[in-house]
Amino acid sequence: MEYTKNFNIRTGRNLTMLVDFYELTMGNGYLHSDMGERIAYFDMFFRRVPDGGGYCIMAGVQQVIEYLSNLKFSEDDIEYLRNKNAFSEEFLNYLKNFKFSCDVWAIPEGNPVFPNEPLVTVKGPAIQAQFVETMILLTINHQTLIATKANRICRAAGNRPVMEFGSRRAQGYDGAIYGARAAVIGGCSSTACTISEEMFGIPAVGTMAHSWIQLFPTEYDAFKAWADVYPDNCVLLIDTYNVLKSGLPNAIKVFNEILLPNGFRPKGIRIDSGDITYLTKKCREILDEAGFSDVQIVISNSLDEFIISDVLSQGACIDSLGVGERLITARSEPVFGGVYKLSAIEDPVGNIIPKIKISENEEKITNPGFKNIYRIYTKKDNKAIADLITLRDEELNLNEPIEIFDPVFT
Repeated sequence: MEYTKNFNIRTGRNLTMLVDFYELTMGNGYLHSDMGERIAYFDMFFRRVPDGGGYCIMAGVQQVIEYLSNLKFSEDDIEYLRNKNAFSEEFLNYLKNFKFSCDVWAIPEGNPVFPNEPLVTVKGPAIQAQFVETMILLTINHQTLIATKANRICRAAGNRPVMEFGSRRAQGYDGAIYGARAAVIGGCSSTACTISEEMFGIPAVGTMAHSWIQLFPTEYDAFKAWADVYPDNCVLLIDTYNVLKSGLPNAIKVFNEILLPNGFRPKGIRIDSGDITYLTKKCREILDEAGFSDVQIVISNSLDEFIISDVLSQGACIDSLGVGERLITARSEPVFGGVYKLSAIEDPVGNIIPKIKISENEEKITNPGFKNIYRIYTKKDNKAIADLITLRDEELNLNEPIEIFDPVFT
């Protein structure tokens, strides 16, 4: 088989056919059974927070909106499906004139979210609401996973900026591009992924690789050349050969000989290997003694929230961090288990009929009905303390105590 179709992410792609095949077989069946226009309600939610955490960070809503706004089957799509010999001409004609008309509710990006509450609710004709399952799940699952991991890492780093450095280790270019976006939603200050800035306005940052230093006759020559090109933003990578015996002394020499005489202050040094705690402490001490207490120390090298917490608890002197593969792949738990389940249908006169899935696994029993979510805050200090899920038409008396229980563990 030849794989001849090329997609250019920068000129846009028609992702309408990015569906699990059973969305199409069910759609064909719904139409045949006169169920296609039956109004259905679907909830997208998750059951467990990754890494044993307490909450997740919502992300991916903008891409879901873009997808839903551009659903359209091409002539090539219709012909491909016709050649599968699995679909009626009535269904193919329906797809040819397909226009998404469902109502969609979603929690805004950047908000903390919790298990078993609807992140996205879709209401509309069953054939349409079913069809968008795959794209909603893959988009929200991926970006919420990365945003949540980024948030864990940023919280471990405290007030220190965290830069997302993971493009080259991401699972595909979409993983890099949208992962960078999600990382910033989760708290990262910037990304190394240039196209993510071009597409989303996320600050793209970066300086040099070890290859820059290796290409020059000496480390000093490499640092000097960099300072000549970027005197007002000079950050030097000092671990190519030896941090304390070579990298830092050469950096300080360039600071004194190239930058200061020309009226510039150096910005920082970066360490990408070795004993982070020991090296950052020694570098901070030497820089301060040399009159460069304002020079920042940037670290990288396979970091995550666990390593960051460890080195900081040991007294590492760190001003900012670059985090790559363990963020962009959410390496410690790389799957976000979001699901998309039918929660209600409407009868012919518009009455909402709750639907529930009774599973052999108790945790997989679904929460039926068309729902609202309320975030409860304390009156004293406006602190969020709980989320309350109710039926959409359920009335709350805010002047009386609210009884809240966990739908799984109560």
